[in-house]
Formats: sequence, structure tokens, C-alpha cells
Amino acid sequence: MSVPERLAAMRQKMEENGIDAYLVPTDDFHGSEYVGDYFKCRMFLTGFTGSAGTALVTMDGAWLWTDGRYFLQAQEELKDTTVSLMKAGEEGVPTIEQFVAERLGEGNVLGFDGRCMTAGKGDRFERILKKNGACVMVSKNGSPLDLAGEIWEDRPALSCEKVWSLDIAYSGKTRADKLKELRAAMEEKKCGYHILTSIDDIAWLLNLRGNDIACNPVFLSYLIVTPDNVLLFAQAEAFDEEIIRSLEDDGVFLKGYNDIYSYVNAIPEKSRVLLDSSLVNYTIWTSLGHVIRVDSQNPTMLAKAVKNPVEMKHMREAHIKDGVAVTRFMYWLKKRMASYDPADPETELSAADKLLEFRREQDHFLDLSFETIAAYGPHGAVIHYSPTPDTDIPVEAKSFLLVDSGGQYLEGTTDITRTFACGPLTEEEKEYYTRVLKGNLNLASAVFRYGATGTTFDYLARSPLWEIGKDYNHGTGHGVGFLLNVHEAPNSFSYKPMQGRRTPCVFEEGMVTSDEPGFYLEGRFGVRCENLLLCVEAEKNEYGRFMKFETLTMVPWDLDAVVPELLTEREKRLLNEYHTQVWEKISPYLEGDEKEWLKEAVRAI
Repeated sequence: MSVPERLAAMRQKMEENGIDAYLVPTDDFHGSEYVGDYFKCRMFLTGFTGSAGTALVTMDGAWLWTDGRYFLQAQEELKDTTVSLMKAGEEGVPTIEQFVAERLGEGNVLGFDGRCMTAGKGDRFERILKKNGACVMVSKNGSPLDLAGEIWEDRPALSCEKVWSLDIAYSGKTRADKLKELRAAMEEKKCGYHILTSIDDIAWLLNLRGNDIACNPVFLSYLIVTPDNVLLFAQAEAFDEEIIRSLEDDGVFLKGYNDIYSYVNAIPEKSRVLLDSSLVNYTIWTSLGHVIRVDSQNPTMLAKAVKNPVEMKHMREAHIKDGVAVTRFMYWLKKRMASYDPADPETELSAADKLLEFRREQDHFLDLSFETIAAYGPHGAVIHYSPTPDTDIPVEAKSFLLVDSGGQYLEGTTDITRTFACGPLTEEEKEYYTRVLKGNLNLASAVFRYGATGTTFDYLARSPLWEIGKDYNHGTGHGVGFLLNVHEAPNSFSYKPMQGRRTPCVFEEGMVTSDEPGFYLEGRFGVRCENLLLCVEAEKNEYGRFMKFETLTMVPWDLDAVVPELLTEREKRLLNEYHTQVWEKISPYLEGDEKEWLKEAVRAI
């Protein structure tokens, strides 16, 4: 079916169920940012392939809300679909909640699958509609209201990949110790029960990994800590006997994946249950009306974000491995561009494949940490563009190739963006590259009093662009997991509060955060400069405790794109010091021409 045909089928299902508007978010049952193929209902319904967005269908229209990372992509993918793009956050564009409040009145019904909507969002819609005399519907005759699933005839099966154990040599802390600390946090909240539905938290807590979401080593599951034991609701076929016995030794018992919904109804009345409404789904939340819900951030979120000494050590190792792979790719690309032949060009896809080849040569490489963004020329302005056979274009010996990529290693997760000069650049291209690089260097060199949050630092990255009236439409940085999700809460760099986040996060020693300012000119080029930063202690004196960042990523910046005159003396020093580190850490793994090239690539300016 075409998108208009799918929308017509959806409207027929809505009519049969007495629904005036139907919401299709990106979420799976666990509030995940990236979802498995089974859960890509929004993509199926609208044709939009980005990782963030919410669709709304009524009897006379369809709309898709997404953020600034995806405006250009959505604009292209929604052509001829009858779905209207709503640019979230832009002036004059209502939020979904405002739009629904304006459209639905007395007696109207908004439908959605409550398992794929977080409790916080579901509650907001319920309150908004109640004021108008309207209501929400999330089930019918005891079954979830999955209308998209009803019209999706060839829907992929629910993923059930094998679960595997992460050794203590990499995790740095046993499952038993993590569970003990979690129970202590529950006691502080005076809660006997804790419901955990975010699958990266569960994987971290249990020292287990899986493969149910591409590039994210997690497995579909829910977890409930009870007064007596821990219940893991997951697909039993994914676990071998050795893992099951190991879990039971630590008081963790495997239950059926979907049994979570009957179990929450059986929790004794008036029990105090700790859970996070920004992550737990609406169906679970509304099943708990008989208990005292203590709505608070999952204790595992902060514990997971603060890497322990073993994790920090391994993350440094992972970034040297990744640095070798990306540096070798940079040498290969520069060599190919120097001998550019229009009859035999590299393309975006061949470049992405070559980078993957270099990563696969590294010990303990497991997978990519996300689909590689390899964007040449005008495609670089599409912030989350990833090449496909239909969109793939040659990489010519001019302008920029923007490559945003990362790897999953036993030693940790990486995420790096380099914007490569493929040949001669215009003065404009060089200026914007240099301004973006200035922002990256300034943020990475921040020293700050303990207690500061990511809103404190964002100006450092944006100021070289803001001072000439320019900006970029995405956050400056996100947290990164340890052999887990490449986007991890709660730490981030953003001058605006992050939607869905409770409060700005205080930076703690051990947090890993990306530093990725950018600039994008539609139809022409894009620039992004990204390293990962590890928060560490700087000093403690009579004025307080001070923190700083250690740069983990070790790959040269492209000096062919830098205008030295635009850099201050301090910025030149920072750039040269960084390149000295790159040489010291990466050159021992290179030989011959590659090593000679690196010496020139990290030359002092």
C-alpha cells in the first residue's frame, strides 16, 4: 500500500472503533529512542524514516511532528503522502498537545496504543482532553488499541535475539552490587516495589547485553524489584540455561515478557511503587491506580551515566581503537581524493563501507553504534542523512564529506563526527568549518565549579556562530553509554531544557558526553565537529571543587579546512595540544605512509 492508502485504511479502523484522532509515536513498549522493526508503525504509516517523530491522523488530515535534525529529511520523505510536516519548536508551530486541544471537543475520542506512549505524555493528553469534554482510548475489549498493527499485513516479527553476559572485567561492578545499591535507593524513597521498563537500564543493571534493536546492545524486557526478589519479564527463548542459573543465583527470576501487565495488577493495594512516568508506558501506569505511585527518575539512570573506574579505563581503550580506524579512513579518503577519477568515484555508501572495514579490523569490535551518516556536499546539510542505494551520490574532489559514525566494542561505545575537505574549499566553507571547530575546542577546554549543568556550557560551543547571527538546530551534546545506547540520559549540552527531562543534570565525574557543534546551509553543505568528553575532577581548593573534561576521541581535525587567522592564540594552542595527543596515542598503531601522513595531518599551526 502507498502512504495515502495506509492512511485510508487507518481511517476505516478509526471509524469502526469510534475514534476521531489517532496518535502514532515513535516509541516501543519501553520508551526507547531507537526501536526495532516490529515497532516502526509511524514509519510504516507515514513513510518518514527518522528516529524521532509523532504522527496524528484524523478523518480529514494527517500530520507529522519532528525536530530540527529531521526537517529537511521529513520534507523530502513526506512529499506526495498527504502528511503535513509540523516543524516542532519553530515559531508559529503548535505542539501536538495544543493541536489536539484545538481539534477535539465534546464527545471526541483520541486513540493510541498505551504500551507505546509514555505515562507522562499519556497523562497530559488525558488532562487536556478532559477539559474539552473529550477522552482517550487505549484499549478495546481488553486488547491494546494497535490500529497501525491491524493494517500492517507484513509486519516484522518481534525481535528475540540471544542475550549474553558482560564480564565483570568490563562492567567493573557485579550484578549483586548494583541490585544492592538499587534497593538502597528504593529504601530512601520508602518504596517496596520498583518498576523498570527502560531496556538500557535493565541491561546495565543485570550486566547483560542483547541485539533486539539495531546498533543498541539491549534486549526487550521489563523488570520489577519486589520486597522478596527481582522479576525479569523477557522472552525466555533469548536466554540460555547458564544465564538463567546465574540470574537466579542473584535472586533474579525470569517471567514471560507479556506477563508484566497481569503482574502489576496483582501488586498489593497501597504499596509504594517507584517508577518514572517519563519512561514507563501509559498502560502500565494506568494499571497501578490501586497503589501509591512514587514518580521519580530511575535510580539506575544516574548510576549508569556515571562510569566507574573500570568502565572509564575501557572507554579510553575503545577510543584508541576507534581512533586508529577513523584515522586510517581519513588517510584512505585523502589519498582517493588526491587521485580522483570521475569515471571511478567513491560514493557515500562506499565510503561508509570502507570505514566499517577499518573498524572491523579492530579487536573486540562488535557492531556500529548507529547507522553511519556519510553525507557529501548538499547532503551534509541534512542533519541525520544516511545514504541508501536510492540517494547515494559520488564523493567529488571538492567540498565536504561529513561522516558521523560510531562503534560498539567490548571496551565501550564511540561516537565521532569528522567533516573532511575532499579537495579545494571555498572561503565560506573554510570559515564555517573553523567557527564550528572553535566551538568544539572551547567547550572541550571548559573548567567549571561542581554543580554546573549542560545549560551552563552550551554558549561556549555556539558563540563563534552566534556572534555572526548563525546557529544550528540540534543539541550540542548527549550522554553516551558503556557498550549501550549511543544516546544516554541524563547528561547533555543544550541551552534549552530538553523535552521530557525532569531537570538539567549536574555533571559528575565519569559522565561521557558528546561535543558536537555544527552548521548547515541547505542545498550546499554541512559541517559538524564531534568528540566525546569524559568529565573528570580538576582540583579542589578553598573556592570549591572544580571539574573539567578529558577528550576521549583521538582523530585529527582536518587542517585543510582551517583558517588559522580566525583562531585565537588560545584556540591554536588547544588545537595543537589535541593533535599532540592524537600523535602520541594513534601513531604507534600506524606504519609506513599512513604514519608519515599522520605526522603532517597533526602539524602545529
